Amino acid sequence: MLYGFVLTIHILVSFILIAVILLQAGRGGGLADTFGGGAAQSMFGTRGTVILTRATTVCAAVFMLTSLTLAVLSVQQGRSLMERAPAKQPETPKPTEQKPVDQK
Repeated sequence: MLYGFVLTIHILVSFILIAVILLQAGRGGGLADTFGGGAAQSMFGTRGTVILTRATTVCAAVFMLTSLTLAVLSVQQGRSLMERAPAKQPETPKPTEQKPVDQK
């Protein structure tokens, strides 16, 4: 129950973090200016850069905390993907019956 809740928060924060980072204008313009990021920052005004910087910091901190929490919970609950995967048993060939050969 707790694992699913933390995982949901982690995924939501991931998408928010991606969006906030892409909205920020880079040093050389880059991707943000190409897709309207410069317009988003001018829309927020001078406070917009502070808001986006703080949002990035908060989202990054929450992302790291949820990552660590998921790691601890998965170890406690034994949720390792490698341990949950069914072990593939090698197929042993079935012995075939051999008919006696007629010797004439």
